[in-house]
Amino acid sequence: MSTTAEKRYRKLGFDKSETQRLVEVMNSLLANYHLHYQKLRNFHWNVKGADFFDLHEQFEERYDIAKESIDEIAERIRVFGHTPLSNISDYMEHSNIKESPTDLPAEEMVQEILKDYQILLSYLTDAMNAAIDIGDVGTEDMLNTFIQDMEKHHWMLSSFLGK
Repeated sequence: MSTTAEKRYRKLGFDKSETQRLVEVMNSLLANYHLHYQKLRNFHWNVKGADFFDLHEQFEERYDIAKESIDEIAERIRVFGHTPLSNISDYMEHSNIKESPTDLPAEEMVQEILKDYQILLSYLTDAMNAAIDIGDVGTEDMLNTFIQDMEKHHWMLSSFLGK
């Protein structure tokens, strides 16, 4: 790792060894995002109760955002000449986010999404630090956008639950 004084803007031109740690963290982030995405679709399709209309829309909005984030992360991994994880078995193996049952009450669905956000934010922060360590401002900017959006939505869902 470089020292703070050595950090500087870097153009594309990173070699594979420089980006290895960043790509490993981003592949784990990618795997977790995939499980999160599928959980959002599950909840979108299966939410019931008085909050159906609000949560049905929210889950759809969030899985659309997750889908875009997944694509951006995978393409960023390709920018560095690495191969993103792309098999379901790989996602399951590398993800701390786990599948959820289809019959959860609406409030538990929201709690599950909040737990996912905590896991994703941890991986986003790890990836951000790895990007900063090699002077990769492009990845840093992308991840910063993801973090800001997720933190805001975490607050909104927490408020929905009255927390």
